[in-house]
Amino acid sequence: MLFLIHTWDRPGALDVRLANRNDHIAWLNSAGDAVKAAGPWLDEAGDMAGSLIIADMADRAALDAWLAEDPYGRAGLFERVEIAPWRWLVNPPFDNAA
Repeated sequence: MLFLIHTWDRPGALDVRLANRNDHIAWLNSAGDAVKAAGPWLDEAGDMAGSLIIADMADRAALDAWLAEDPYGRAGLFERVEIAPWRWLVNPPFDNAA
């Protein structure tokens, strides 16, 4: 099942993001092809202000267990996190017609 994870950084926490960035990227890469897309979204000044991840997990419990290991989350970077099941409709790299 695909999930969209959309996070917002705490105001003034760019230093937390930068200090944990390498560990966060390594954590994303360790998930292999379960991570379909990931990257920071930018504020109007062009600074990283949050993250967007699309992940393929067995269910919400598996997703929550995986997210609990995110170095950004462990460092307290996020002000807000929204998660929703997601269906890739246009140009999916695989069949998800279900």
